[in-house]
Amino acid sequence: MAMMMQGGGGRRGRRRRGLNSEINVTPFVDVMLVLLIVFMVTAPLLVTGIDVALPNAQARPLPQTQGEVLALTITEEGVIYLQEEEISMQELRPRLAAIVSTGYSQRVYVRGDGVVPLEIVAQVLAAIQAAGFNSAAIVTDSNAG
Repeated sequence: MAMMMQGGGGRRGRRRRGLNSEINVTPFVDVMLVLLIVFMVTAPLLVTGIDVALPNAQARPLPQTQGEVLALTITEEGVIYLQEEEISMQELRPRLAAIVSTGYSQRVYVRGDGVVPLEIVAQVLAAIQAAGFNSAAIVTDSNAG
């Protein structure tokens, strides 16, 4: 009886295994592949947040830029968005001037609905110039049929 209490006999005492210190990476790889596919599918949908019907025009494509682009969007109702934040015409110039003061020197992309009056577009372009930007581009849809 004393021998069994010390663990020297019986089946359990002889089959003792060491700790398994290997990491199984297969589930990790599976999750990463699923996330990669999700991001590949959703990334093109996240490019523009405000839906506008761009005017059709035959123009050369704009060159690709490094980093984040500064986009101004004008909706059909004349509402102006800086990136995805709604902004009034009075706030536009000071906000753009603040962006210029941070050292941002790239082009501003203006996306406007095709039915936006030219007066609003002209006011936005004037605000861009007055804020200190040297370059602005009007984004159009070149897929005209």
